[in-house]
Amino acid sequence: MIGFIKKGLAKTLGVIKESAPKGRKYVTKDELEEILLEADVSYETVEGILYYLPPSEKVKREDLRRVLLGYFVELPKKFEDRIEDKPFVELIIGVNGAGKTTTIAKLANIYKKRGFSVMLAAADTFRAAAIEQLRRWADRLNVPIVYTKQGHDSSAVAYDAIVSATAKRIDRVLIDTAGRLYNQANLANELRKIVRICSKAKEGAPHRKILILDGTQGNSAINQAIAFNEIVGIDGLIITKLDGTAKGGALFSIAHQLKKPILYVGVGERENDLVVFDKEEFVDSILDSIYEVQSK
Repeated sequence: MIGFIKKGLAKTLGVIKESAPKGRKYVTKDELEEILLEADVSYETVEGILYYLPPSEKVKREDLRRVLLGYFVELPKKFEDRIEDKPFVELIIGVNGAGKTTTIAKLANIYKKRGFSVMLAAADTFRAAAIEQLRRWADRLNVPIVYTKQGHDSSAVAYDAIVSATAKRIDRVLIDTAGRLYNQANLANELRKIVRICSKAKEGAPHRKILILDGTQGNSAINQAIAFNEIVGIDGLIITKLDGTAKGGALFSIAHQLKKPILYVGVGERENDLVVFDKEEFVDSILDSIYEVQSK
């Protein structure tokens, strides 16, 4: 049965198959360079991959697999289980259009299926539409939500949600934030304020700050990610819209630059189309397209 990640990579794998040599059980380093660049792996990352391969011009699948897997940082095992005092608070950040609010709903759906209780916080108070969108998702998923009117203090929404969830023994709190342009100082300061207020509501909160990146942007999202990390310190990444792009190779560059784990990838628009990122499935899918003759 084909994996969800491989299905989501269909466009990227198509580009790789077009670039990969046919009928051979190996690729040369020059051919590999072209293949990786076509899949939107950054030039700097490609150079690093080639450097860590054995000196032979013929690149074997097992050697390339070893190098590619090394580009991904793994999440500590049972990370969420470290938080014994409920709730576990996650702050979701990213620019407009990355799919942040929809991803929050998909996360809530995942957590509910795992048996956790969930509360949403509509702290994107810059847009009335964002508040309404999250309210509709809360109704659809049958989870509580804390919200206010457009223009109100977003950090107050985050505070109220954490206090309410603590009193009700809710397992997870997912806090939406405005789609901030990372080069706007006032919005960066607002984001830092939300982080400070969360810690006042509950010591150690937010326990995880997740950056949502639009997969269709490819490597152009790297500077955006670096800037957000400098503002608040990112704990993990979610890459959305992976199914809609041929730039899936950018995940190597993003993971390498940020040194942060990719937690989930979006492979469709439905509630269940957010899947845990599996670096081995991701890398093997890439390799199956490069070394297609070996998989027969």
